[in-house]
Formats: sequence, C-alpha cells, structure tokens
Amino acid sequence: MLISEVVETSETHAVITTVWKMESARLIAGLTRIVRDIDLAEDLAHGALVAALEQWPAAGVPDRPGAWLMTAARHRAYDALRRRKLLDRKHEQLQGELEAESARSTPDLDEALDDDIGDDLLRLMFIACHPVLAPDARAALTLRLLGGLATEEIARAFLVPVATMAQRIVRAKRAIAKAQVPFEVPRGEDRAERLAAVLEVLYLIFNEGYVASAGDELMRPELCEEALRLGRVLAGLAPEEPEVHGLIALMELQHSRRATRVNSAGELVPLFEQDRSRWDRILLGRGLAALERADRLPGTGGPYVLQARIAACHARALAPDRTDWEAIVKHYGELAIAMPSPVVELNRAVAIAMARGPAAGLERVDALRDEPRLSRYHLLPAVRGDLLEKLGRSPEARAEFERAASLATNERERSLMQARAARCARA
Repeated sequence: MLISEVVETSETHAVITTVWKMESARLIAGLTRIVRDIDLAEDLAHGALVAALEQWPAAGVPDRPGAWLMTAARHRAYDALRRRKLLDRKHEQLQGELEAESARSTPDLDEALDDDIGDDLLRLMFIACHPVLAPDARAALTLRLLGGLATEEIARAFLVPVATMAQRIVRAKRAIAKAQVPFEVPRGEDRAERLAAVLEVLYLIFNEGYVASAGDELMRPELCEEALRLGRVLAGLAPEEPEVHGLIALMELQHSRRATRVNSAGELVPLFEQDRSRWDRILLGRGLAALERADRLPGTGGPYVLQARIAACHARALAPDRTDWEAIVKHYGELAIAMPSPVVELNRAVAIAMARGPAAGLERVDALRDEPRLSRYHLLPAVRGDLLEKLGRSPEARAEFERAASLATNERERSLMQARAARCARA
C-alpha cells in the first residue's frame, strides 16, 4: 500500500470516528424504536459502523453519513427480525415500513429520520436513566448509549477495571429488559420523577469529572464536557423544563472555573483564592443565559435552578469580598426546603459564616456533627477546621483537618487538608 493510501485511510477512519460520536445516539435511539431491544439496537448500530469502516475508505464518505449508517442498520434490523421469525402482524407492518423507507432516495430518508429523532433520543435518555437501575449503572449506560463512549473509555473515566464496567453495562441492559421498560416518554406526574432521574445522572457524570471521587487527579474534564453536551441535547428536546436549563446553568458556571482550580504545582486552589480573571467568560455567559431562560419559565423553584442561582452569585462577583453572601444564604434556605439534605445545611453554614462571621457558621456546623449521613463526609471536618482556624483555635482546627484528610478519597483534596493541618501546627 502506498503511503498516500495509508494517510487517506487514516483520515477516513478519523472521519468515521467523528461521525460515530455524533450519530451513535441517534442510531441506537432510532433502532430501539424499531426492535424494542437496547442490546440488539446497539449491536445493529455497531454492525453499521463496521460496514462504514469496510466501505468508506474505498468508496468515500457519503454526503449524509448519518442517513447512510441508519439505512445500513435498518437493513440489518429487518434481517435480524426475519431470522428470528418474529414477523407476526406487528412485524409485518414494520416490514412494510422498512421496505418503503428503503425505496426512498437518501435525502428523503434523512428527512424522515429527522422527524422522529428528537422523540427517539428523549425516549432513550429516559430508558438509560430508569430508576430500576442503580445510579452508577445509569451513568455507565448513559455514557455508552448516548455518549458513544467505548466501555474502555467509561472504565478509565471512573477508574474501574474494564471487565467490571463491561459487567455493569451488561447487567444494566438485562435489568431494563427484565423490567420490560417501555420505549416511551413518560407523561403526567411520572414524567417529573423520571426527568429528575435523568438530571441526576447527568449531574452525577459532571460531578465525577469536576471532583473525581478517587485517584490522583482532581478533575476529569472529558466527563464534564460529556455531561454538558448531553444536557444541551436534553434542553433542545425539553425546552419548557426549567430544571433542565437550571442544570445546564449550574454545570456551565462551575465548569467556567476549571482552569483556576489547580495551581502550577498541582495543588487544589479554594474558590476564594482563585484568579477570577481567568474564569472562562464564554462559559460564564452561557451559564447566566441558561439561568435567565430557566427563570422565564413557570415553576423555577427546583433544586437545580436554586443551585444555579447560588453559582451565579459567585460568577457575578468580580472579587470574593464583593460576593452577595446574604443572597446565597437565602438561596440555600430555599434549597433546604426544595431538597432537604445535611450537605445543603453544611453549605448553608459556610454561607452564614461568610455573611455573619465564623462563630455564627460554626454554631450551624456543630449542629450537624452527629448527623449519620455526614459521618464519613470529609468536608464536614474540613469546614469545621476552617472556621476554627479563623477563630484562632489552631489545635482544634488541626485535628479537624487531619480527620478530613483521613476521609478524603481524592489525593488532591487529601493533600490540601494535610497542608492546612501542617499550617495549624505551626501557628
């Protein structure tokens, strides 16, 4: 093979990789509507990908690669159904639809696919994030089906062995099949609950990227980016849902600080010490715009909108001492009603300390010391240590920072707590 042919093949494969990243969720969603089987739909989509890898280097990339892949996959869907002898009355009707679509020209097929793809993607999101699955399984399945990530990529992102992640995904698909989860967008009261589950999964993915739960690195930006991308897709599919825009706003505003969260020595930089001039102005603008969209819709008292309002208070402050802490205290009070949680109360205590002094904040923190759900939460002693240090009670602060370090699972956070403990020891 000539060098030019190798280069051309390599470039074509790069194009196919990009197309797959863009089209895989669309393919799997559309195929799931046809075959009502996530596992089979994914197999069919990958079969179309293999066909592209075999044919496109020689024939060239088609003008509408997504339609080409869907056509190839749908032909395989028809063959699979026929081989399984499932062509009862329902499948005979499907056969007629497939044959009619096959007879269309490519542009017409592309338009036909676009008619359904929004609903298909939304249905697939609700399936991948179904409450029948554990949160970690929902996240893995979402990244696999909607993010187009390989099992190896998902395993690497969550710092687990590939075999473990593969089993997690397989078990998730089996659980969906066993529960006979319908391929539909939930309606009525069920919709709000199921949408909350989708948002929870996206924020779980984002948070795992924003503060890695384990390992040496503080952040895994690729997970943050993927959560944001999926959130923007969801906003396009459900534009009238304020909580969707609230979550996007929250993620955009938090992610805008990514370049300032670690210094040149690899050490974690607290929010109040970050160089705000280096915060990403584009992401800040997007986040504030998403919050404005949420606030224009009815029913904006949900937890993601409220958390976004808190993040916006930080984003709008040009310096830490110009932060509207009383507004943040107010928003945390509203959040404690919308989403009761000891973690929310802990954050509220921090805001009270900033607004009214460390003694007022410490009183609130001390009320949480016996809370069972915070017994292994490293930020409780970290916050208490910070307030004790500000009050000049260095020996007590040192003990709290040492406890925080012992509980932290992320190496960067552990190092910061150890450094704070050492500073108190020198005081």
